[in-house]
Amino acid sequence: MAKRSGGLRFQPSGGERKAQVPVGKKQRLLVERMAHDGRGIAFQDGRSWFIAGALPGEEVEARVLSARAQVVEARAERVLRAAELRRAPHCVHAGSCGGCTLQHLPHDEQLALKQRTLAEQLKRFAGLEPEMWVAPLTGPEFAYRRRARIAVRWDAKARRLDIGFRAAASQDIVAIDQCPVLVQPLQPILQALPALLRGLDKPQALGHVELFHGTRSAVLLRHMAPLGEADLQRLRAFCADHDAQLWLHGAGEPEADQAGADGAGEPLGYRLDAFGLELQYRPGDFVQVNGAVNQAMVEQALEWLAPQTGERVLDLFCGLGNFALPLAQRVAEVVAVEGVEAMVERARANAEASGLDNLHFHQADLSKPLAEAAWAARGFDAILLDPPRDGAFEVVKDMRRLGARRLIYVSCNPSTLARDSAELARQGYRLKRAGILDMFPQTAHVEAMALFEMG
Repeated sequence: MAKRSGGLRFQPSGGERKAQVPVGKKQRLLVERMAHDGRGIAFQDGRSWFIAGALPGEEVEARVLSARAQVVEARAERVLRAAELRRAPHCVHAGSCGGCTLQHLPHDEQLALKQRTLAEQLKRFAGLEPEMWVAPLTGPEFAYRRRARIAVRWDAKARRLDIGFRAAASQDIVAIDQCPVLVQPLQPILQALPALLRGLDKPQALGHVELFHGTRSAVLLRHMAPLGEADLQRLRAFCADHDAQLWLHGAGEPEADQAGADGAGEPLGYRLDAFGLELQYRPGDFVQVNGAVNQAMVEQALEWLAPQTGERVLDLFCGLGNFALPLAQRVAEVVAVEGVEAMVERARANAEASGLDNLHFHQADLSKPLAEAAWAARGFDAILLDPPRDGAFEVVKDMRRLGARRLIYVSCNPSTLARDSAELARQGYRLKRAGILDMFPQTAHVEAMALFEMG
């Protein structure tokens, strides 16, 4: 077969408008390439088809999910000719559940896809390539996820409570009784949860359920109306049986049920064993879902940044102190900045509980330039930032003024990392190292770490 050109091909403008491809239509397609999100790409009748569950070289029968102009989104329903690298999914719900989209792709190929995505984004949007590519930072392929949200919806017409995970490309709920990416302590809770919730007197009052595991397991129940005492007792007994805290989320913030099982009042947290640290959090706070990769990520960040004893380091988007507390063990002073005041308070409490007195926490709107913030006036020897998906462009524009010669950027979005990297390069920073962090195996989600040095 002739090699296709690098770009997607779209129907030229002008001429007769084509009829729209109807949703639900089945189409036989030959898959030629793979998109960054892991979907296969096929070309037919002047349209580009993005097909979930399909691999390059395969012939599939796909069902149309949506169509606009020359782009069609579809899902492979039958593989007529499979690629050699295809593997059988580990989970029986693969293809229907929207959570894990790459289980049919071997793990090493998943890593290669993420590596290509990062390299292409840096090259395309920043014209950059690191001086050194670092091997992917990985952890367990399954049983890694320590947090999960369970969808719950009352079907008034059928008088039935639907419980599970959201379906792929749909608001439908797929009933799930096992999830191989969840950590083992949450598996029995997930399996027993549907019977508990369907046995409540007012299941129509339920919103969603979240599961957490760290120093303890926890179950958070979002409810849209007050729960009766009988239902509360059922929930408490369930959590006691599973050695889990019960958290209730009504009109206000989530609150631990103090009348529940022993340990209800104990803090929920996670450990960074390599640093002898424990960080406390509340449901609703941002916590990395992959404990093993999170700890390895912190270790790698400190190794790359190489903080020295007498240095002053800035941690932007510090959250609960995931990087700030380990950094404070190595340097003279850490200034940690976060946009959410409640997270600043919890990070400060984590530092105090760890006996660290060389951290200074501040709340600031990090979607805006740092301007003349008092905490930035003295400058820094090194900087670490871990922004959300939108990146940190406004903050990055002030980097050179802060004086740091070394900078670590932890990213959950390669495109905004590339955009911000271009700005750092404009200021004179060199991209020394980069590599992916496999925080979400079985998905196409890419996290990355990059080291920049001045001059």
